[in-house]
Amino acid sequence: MFNRVLFSSATSEWETPQELFARLHAEFGFTLDVCARPWNAKCTRYFSPEQNGLIQEWAPETCWMNPPYGREISRWVRKAWEEAQKGATVVCLLPSRTDTAWWHEYVMRAAEIRFIRGRLHFEGAKNGAPFPSCVVVFRPGCTGPPVIRSMAAR
Repeated sequence: MFNRVLFSSATSEWETPQELFARLHAEFGFTLDVCARPWNAKCTRYFSPEQNGLIQEWAPETCWMNPPYGREISRWVRKAWEEAQKGATVVCLLPSRTDTAWWHEYVMRAAEIRFIRGRLHFEGAKNGAPFPSCVVVFRPGCTGPPVIRSMAAR
């Protein structure tokens, strides 16, 4: 039942795989999870839906962002890019949606795109994700074009 809900449009939230987060945290040293719930926050400091990370200041933090993957994702990606212009480093776990407007408007101005080889296994999911994923890094002042790399899902 849980996986049926997880892999349907009934949810837009996908909990970050701990192993992936640990690798990226070792590299970046995150200080703020900008889009979390109390039970899945990856950092001590985080913004819950009630705090609404979209209206908070992120700079000059080093931020982790795994946003809801529904229609509002474009707002989160735009916010990540805007906060990088203000001095934040924002590392985002995103679906690889290269055909979308938000991808072309913001991701293509990122410092780095790391396409994930294979499918991620989100926390609590029995199967791999039904879509490709990537890690997008927005660094302070980045304007693109991005450096493109590949990384393993595990």
